[in-house]
Amino acid sequence: MPHPLPAWRPPVLLKASLACHLLAAALPLAVPAAWPWAVTLLVVNHAVLTAAGLWPRSHWLGQNMTRLPAAAIARREIALTIDDGPDPEVTPAVLDLLDAAGARATFFCIADRAAAHPALLQEILRRGHSVQNHTQRHSHRFSLLGPRGFEREIRTSQASFTRLTGSAPTLFRAPAGFRNPFLAPVLHRHGLALVSWTRRGFDTRERDPARVLERLTDGLAAGDILLLHDGHAARSAAGRPVVLEVLPRLLQRCAAAGLRPVTLPEALAGREPPLETIR
Repeated sequence: MPHPLPAWRPPVLLKASLACHLLAAALPLAVPAAWPWAVTLLVVNHAVLTAAGLWPRSHWLGQNMTRLPAAAIARREIALTIDDGPDPEVTPAVLDLLDAAGARATFFCIADRAAAHPALLQEILRRGHSVQNHTQRHSHRFSLLGPRGFEREIRTSQASFTRLTGSAPTLFRAPAGFRNPFLAPVLHRHGLALVSWTRRGFDTRERDPARVLERLTDGLAAGDILLLHDGHAARSAAGRPVVLEVLPRLLQRCAAAGLRPVTLPEALAGREPPLETIR
């Protein structure tokens, strides 16, 4: 029998937010003339919560994996993460490039796209890579959902990936990394850990492969989580998906630096990421 998950514990910011709301409700009752201060307190509190949700690498709203653990760093590992696929044009070429370098990656897939290309999803797994959850539809309104909306989205996408791959994902990435305070308890309930990144190339909008490569490799070190895209990939001046021009050079630099690209589950082997804060 699997062990039940421990109760979700809200982070300090959310506890402070609750205290702010209680104080804002009590203050005008005790001192009616103080209502402008209560309103100001609520405005400031919500501004801080919004900023935390719009900062993908923030830990203020709960657990968020931005680097690999110490054991992976000691093994000189990094994690390549590939978002927004699978894409029938780009993903097979990405897989070939990874194979040529002996590298492994984690594909944060959109469940609707995965359902449209199940054979490609199976090919990702067959080649030794990891498939994880990047929502059902990749809605631009994802970060505006409430508890019921998050529950519906996460439950549906987990069921989709379980049906398509035979196992439920354990890792989750929000679209663009944006979220709000209601997401963390839903992820916890489904045994998912939130993953963002250490550095990203902005390869969905940047058409210059050299600039994407520079963003990814400036200060590159063991433990980094790198973000690229096989779906929604920008095109270079030559008309090729930018990821296909960046990836060979990125993998060469990793090899030259003695860094080994592994899947996130490999890097986290022996840990239970949904049950602890990973920084």
